[in-house]
Amino acid sequence: MSSNHKGAAPKKSPTQKPATRSAKAKTRVKGKKRATSRKKRGAKKPLGQRLWSIGWKLGLVGLVVFGTIGYYLDQVVQDRFEGKLFDLPTVVYARVLDLSVGDEITLQEVRNELDVLNYRKVRQPKRPGEYAASSTKIELIRRPFEFTDGAESDRHVMLYFDDVSLLRIQSREKQGDLGFLRIEPKMLGMLEKSTDEQRLFLRRDQFPEFLVDALLATEDRDFYQHDGISPVAIARALVANVRAGRTVQGGSTLTQQLAKNLFLTKERTIWRKLREAYIALILDYRYSKDEILEAYLNEVYLGQSGGEAVHGFGLAARLYFGQPVEELRIDQLALLVGMVKGPSYYNPIRYPERAKERRDLVLRLMMQQEFLSASQFEMAASRGLDLQKNPRIASRQPAYFQQVQRELKQQVGNAFKSDSGIRVFTSLDPVSQDKLEKAIASRVPKLEKTAGQGLEAAAIAVDRNTGEIRAMVGGKRAGYSGFNRALSASRPIGSLVKPAVFLTALEQPEQYDLATTLQDKPVTLKGSQGNIWTPRNYDREFRGDVPLYEALAKSLNVPTVRLGMSLGIKNVADSLVRLGIDKNEIRHVPAMFLGAISLTPFQVSQMYQTLTNSGRQAPLSALRSVVSVDGKILYQSLPKASQKVPQQAAWLTTYAMKKGVAEGTGRFLTHQFAWAALAGKTGTSNDTRDSWFVGVDGREVTTIWVGRDDNKSTKLTGSSGALRVYNDYLNARIPEKLTLPWPKGITMVGFSQARSGALELDCGNGFELPVWDETGDIKASCDSQPKQWIKNLFNW
Repeated sequence: MSSNHKGAAPKKSPTQKPATRSAKAKTRVKGKKRATSRKKRGAKKPLGQRLWSIGWKLGLVGLVVFGTIGYYLDQVVQDRFEGKLFDLPTVVYARVLDLSVGDEITLQEVRNELDVLNYRKVRQPKRPGEYAASSTKIELIRRPFEFTDGAESDRHVMLYFDDVSLLRIQSREKQGDLGFLRIEPKMLGMLEKSTDEQRLFLRRDQFPEFLVDALLATEDRDFYQHDGISPVAIARALVANVRAGRTVQGGSTLTQQLAKNLFLTKERTIWRKLREAYIALILDYRYSKDEILEAYLNEVYLGQSGGEAVHGFGLAARLYFGQPVEELRIDQLALLVGMVKGPSYYNPIRYPERAKERRDLVLRLMMQQEFLSASQFEMAASRGLDLQKNPRIASRQPAYFQQVQRELKQQVGNAFKSDSGIRVFTSLDPVSQDKLEKAIASRVPKLEKTAGQGLEAAAIAVDRNTGEIRAMVGGKRAGYSGFNRALSASRPIGSLVKPAVFLTALEQPEQYDLATTLQDKPVTLKGSQGNIWTPRNYDREFRGDVPLYEALAKSLNVPTVRLGMSLGIKNVADSLVRLGIDKNEIRHVPAMFLGAISLTPFQVSQMYQTLTNSGRQAPLSALRSVVSVDGKILYQSLPKASQKVPQQAAWLTTYAMKKGVAEGTGRFLTHQFAWAALAGKTGTSNDTRDSWFVGVDGREVTTIWVGRDDNKSTKLTGSSGALRVYNDYLNARIPEKLTLPWPKGITMVGFSQARSGALELDCGNGFELPVWDETGDIKASCDSQPKQWIKNLFNW
């Protein structure tokens, strides 16, 4: 068969390379190169090269993370420091004492005020908060204070007195006379807020320089040199801790401590420590040293008071020493600085010896760094701790604070927040409050010998003219929160209602005057349901005819009921409403004339304020002004009083109440206070469950209630119970003489007493005292010289 046979494949030359072989060869070459490349890639790099490769990548990631965290922390720091750094409490102050030349105020009253404000009595005042006194003058350096209308610096003055008034105010700085002087108010405390921290914020320049020097010498001597963290301090602490074998010294700067307190928790981790250092660097970069120091001085934790954390040296000074930090001695400042290391461990109340040892160490460091001389050190270290008795930020007045909070909601509303740092100025008189609390605390245990255990009391004192609440006590334990009996205990008032009955009569001068004859004879009343009521006098006796004024002065029941029935229940109820009693509290029954009406001490005080202020009613209030943290006045009270009952009728009723003290149920007071011409009214409810007394001097209307929460008998009348509390109060408070302004239409005439007990116009001896009626015509006249036994009474 021929090789060229059709369909056969052509023969190849022996030397010719087939195409497929050449492609395979190329493929094998490439495969070998790839394998070699893989081997090269799989080979280990030098360690340094690998570490560098990993390091710069991690560094880049770390830089991004560090920068992100830093940016976040920087924003947090700025938001806090340039916004609301602290939740500041609402600080409540008592009233400002305004002194003017000619004021009826005694030297002893001013001394009482200074003592309540913790002024120090010295031989020669040299610093704010000090005073000296003699029998006729007081020299003092008034503390600086930011009043509602602006700040005033300290004032060095001399006050001169006679027996009854302030004669002169002399400036010791300018050697000239002043027309008036304001004494700063007492800080009463702080209203409750949402956080459990309390502080009294002060500016950097308000802290004593010794305090700052002691703090830096003890805690951070390089504060003004480092940048927020101190490697030197860390190294120093490390060496000290290694030598001791335990942690005895920290390396944190004040800036780091502030960073931890403001922004971090107390966890002990490296991560927290790194963040603390980072924030400290930011703080030091962003803010001045004084700004950081100011924040620290107000933030540092220094103990507990009433379950709340006390922060800042300003508030700690009030807690432990009862004085502003600016007035503390160097040993007292050193004690507070020593507590920074451990407020619980160095608590001077619980561990006085330990605290004193720490205080003396701070003083020694100050001497070593030449802030103190050796003699100054010895003098300071020789002193005791001199803590105030029962250390507390301020004396608590929970009953009064309840009224303040009630008025804040009414007058300020949504603008008031308890953590907004506002300042609240009240009408509380710190002397009245202190003496009223002590009178109740000392008298109630004595009364319990008669009444038995469980006796309670409440009291409220209000300004007779303005209605401002000067003092309020809600129970026998005045400093404890709880049921406020002054505001909330509605109890039968007994004979306290009687002045309203007699006022109603004296509003009708054509029918009634103080000499009008009333019958003290048995009377029986029959109710609509057929029930019979036969009122009796407390002594179960009847006197026949008695003058109207005597029926009230001696609190006679039967003449009061007879008078009330002749006037009409509705008319007497209307008088009660005009005096300030809610109409819903009044029962329109004959027993109302003897006190079948329940009121709180607060409501009783409003009634008697209106009555004894010549019929002008001023709503009771505790709030004077509210000032925001930036000095804006949010609320300012304005004096307001309106005539509710005729002046003459109110004046005459008050006069009869003065007779009640002089010769009636309140005559116990005349033994010591006859000179004060007081007015007053006793009240006793059925079965002697409630003992009441309302006392009125030239300054205050004071309502006292004594009773039991279980409503059992106290065996005490108004005279044997509440009146004794009022007497104790006046012994400490010194009353003002009650002088009533003479109203139009009132004339004094002479009366003689008939055998029957009634009073008759006495005439016949050569001079004339006319009695005018409403039209101006003479109603009666008397031309006789009154004899000793003639009653000088009033008619209009």
